Amino acid sequence: MDDATRKRVLGLLGLGVRGRLAVVGVDRVREAAHRGALRVAVMAADASPHSRGKVEGLLAAKGVPVVSVPSAAELGGVAGRETTAVIGVVDAPMAQGILAAAGPADAVQHGSRRKG
Repeated sequence: MDDATRKRVLGLLGLGVRGRLAVVGVDRVREAAHRGALRVAVMAADASPHSRGKVEGLLAAKGVPVVSVPSAAELGGVAGRETTAVIGVVDAPMAQGILAAAGPADAVQHGSRRKG
């Protein structure tokens, strides 16, 4: 992900978090996915294997696209935390904006790389 794309995705996520259009953290993302409310997840590339393991299988099973950003510190920064492994977007238009900003090269769809 190039710098401009990363900044745009993080900026949109920040708006989503402030507008309560997104949920922050592994547990809240899992809850939203179980409810069928999750539209896209943004995961830190440096998230621990433990955190990734808690959400990746569920996201794939639910067909939730995943966008990867470089660091948990950057992801946490948009959520007012020191770090966070994942943020989930529950608003469809916001999710579409994030997927469009990220582009097919940076999004994983249904557990495999999106073609595009």
